[in-house]
Amino acid sequence: MTTIQLVQIAWVVSAVSLIVLVLLHSPKGDGIGGIGGQAQLFTSAKSAETTLNRITWTLTIIFMGCTLLLSAGWV
Repeated sequence: MTTIQLVQIAWVVSAVSLIVLVLLHSPKGDGIGGIGGQAQLFTSAKSAETTLNRITWTLTIIFMGCTLLLSAGWV
């Protein structure tokens, strides 16, 4: 395998993983529960959500880096 193929594989894997992780995130909107103030009961930050955010940001950086490498032709 060449370096370009490895970067392309990392690019595709990070793209698919980002799609899945973004869909796993909990919605931030209050929705109709915000009218009566019920949304304020469940706003505690969870460690699972924090970990999900870190993984999502890491994959975003990998995706953008691979995109930059592939588009600029530096590989």
